[in-house]
Amino acid sequence: MRLGVSLGLWQDRPAEEALLTARAADELGYDELWVGEMATYDAFALTTAIGLSTGRIGLTVGPLAVAVRDPMMIAMGVASVADLVGRPVNVAVGTSSPLVVEEWHGRSRARSAAVLREAVRALRPLLDGDKSDFSGECVKSRGYRLRLPAPRAELTVAAFGASAVRTAATADRMVLNLITPASAARLTADLRAAVRTAPAQGRGQDAAPAPRVAAWVTAAVDPGREAVDRIRRAVVGYLAAPGYGEMFAEAGFGDVVAFARTRPHPRELLAAVPDGLLESVAMIDDVDAARERLRAYADAGVDEVALVPVGTDADPGGVATLKALRALAR
Repeated sequence: MRLGVSLGLWQDRPAEEALLTARAADELGYDELWVGEMATYDAFALTTAIGLSTGRIGLTVGPLAVAVRDPMMIAMGVASVADLVGRPVNVAVGTSSPLVVEEWHGRSRARSAAVLREAVRALRPLLDGDKSDFSGECVKSRGYRLRLPAPRAELTVAAFGASAVRTAATADRMVLNLITPASAARLTADLRAAVRTAPAQGRGQDAAPAPRVAAWVTAAVDPGREAVDRIRRAVVGYLAAPGYGEMFAEAGFGDVVAFARTRPHPRELLAAVPDGLLESVAMIDDVDAARERLRAYADAGVDEVALVPVGTDADPGGVATLKALRALAR
């Protein structure tokens, strides 16, 4: 299994731990570092800082919310980072959540599937150095060409629903987050089916290879209660969400999902989430259990796993977890 690392950007940990995690991933020889964006650092600024303080690790910015950043902004940002750090930089895009798009940014999330599909179509030529010439129903860009060297970045689409999977079929890679192996297997099969029916996008059976599949998997080796509770707080917001709730119900936690959909007090819901539910989407055991979980994702068709290490007082930046799991990479 090809292993990378994704920054957890844990909101209840010091923001600067992201740099500690990044430097550890580089020094330990992980293949790739994903730099997302939440409520602290701007993703392009953080990726630049990481690129200047690491030596070799591959860099992917995102997933970036296409309702917030337009294709020109994304292409300019990727090209800027690549030029400043002197290293290839890839990019991932997605629809993000109603909280981020509608509440934090005050933007509309209407027709999010169409915006994602059109943003991918508009972004690819820009990343390759071509002049923009796209006019869709939701996304438009005309007449802009990068003034910096074209990054020719690999383009990844964050997917969970059917429409996003079809869009990912036209990209270089699909990434899944907070996913059970069973759901990963279904989404991977859906991606392969979408590739077979998308010759107009240049990906027929005899065209380019099917997109690779990556999965972000939260990890804490031999965790203490602080790490487990941090994962619990991260998962709880997904329990009532369409699709995610059904995934957790399939994994045997339908009672917790039903309770979450009654909108209980957050403290009550946290108390109702068993460790077993967390184990369905995360690696929170020893190295041998982590090896078995990686095998389950591989059997599901996942090509790459990005570990999301949990930072704690006992393990700042999740460095000890990264050290323990490094031996599992091929």
